[in-house]
Amino acid sequence: MDTIVLSHALYKPGMDALKGNVEVVIPDNGDSDEILEQLKQVDGFILRIGKIDRKAIEACPKLRVITRPGVGVDNVDVQAATEHGIPVVVCPAVNFHAVAEHTLTLMLALSKNLLESAEETRKGNFAIRNKYAAFEFAGKTLTLLGFGKIGREVARLCCALEMKICVYDPYVKREDIEGLSYDYESDLMRAIGQGDFVSLHMPSTPQTRGMIGTEQLAAFKSSAFFINCARGDVVDEDALIDALESHVIAGAGLDVLKDEPMRADNPLFKMDNVIITPHMAAQTRETTERTVLAAVEGTLAVLRGEKWESVCNPEVYQHARWQRA
Repeated sequence: MDTIVLSHALYKPGMDALKGNVEVVIPDNGDSDEILEQLKQVDGFILRIGKIDRKAIEACPKLRVITRPGVGVDNVDVQAATEHGIPVVVCPAVNFHAVAEHTLTLMLALSKNLLESAEETRKGNFAIRNKYAAFEFAGKTLTLLGFGKIGREVARLCCALEMKICVYDPYVKREDIEGLSYDYESDLMRAIGQGDFVSLHMPSTPQTRGMIGTEQLAAFKSSAFFINCARGDVVDEDALIDALESHVIAGAGLDVLKDEPMRADNPLFKMDNVIITPHMAAQTRETTERTVLAAVEGTLAVLRGEKWESVCNPEVYQHARWQRA
């Protein structure tokens, strides 16, 4: 029977699907530097939180599949995996609605001053209602930086609340955006400057890492809020901290940070104009069940020698290892 390392336990339906099909090792650690000896002994690696780099991949000739229960692969050296004939299984198109809902939830919480109001009410400060910090969505502009499945779903939900939508995405045609009655903006800075909310929906790539920095944050309206349910390293976190502390922007709703698990001493946690959640946007019961079952199914299929379609490196099947399959 094949053996896999599972960085952290999956939601119960995923664990049930693994039972009886593979032996499972769960170190509660996904850092390939720290669990390398275990990785050397196994056939597969399902990585929830952590990373696997070239050094680990080259040290694990037995490894036949790496799986990410999601779509992000910035913590996997995909090129090294491909060079060694290892498919990197992903689970696309299952989390877009959950992440869009979470994005909207952060926006609503910020717009209604929800956290401060709830906390002050618990203290007996009923007069917090007279701060008049809450505002309505109707007529406000949402700028979307990225217009994939998640960005499109956020736009659809926010249109129902009578928001105006501005889209920046260099990979989407103007006519496709305008055909949906949204505004298209080809210039990043101008797009940012229009938003009462600016919501990031771009993957972490060499081109996007650090793309939101001091210059971009200075283009925000001082009354605008920044939302990030994408990837933490797309943002220069020090620049964001400075912008929030100096009130260059009004606040932020963040589901991701540069370092995860998130450190409690991060200055962002001390700010009352910031809401932070623990990278949980896609962690609804429904989406998580679909995701873990897809992850398990793909992992087992590759271990059986099947060319699973949902991989981020389909060219891997040209590798000599697969020509013998």
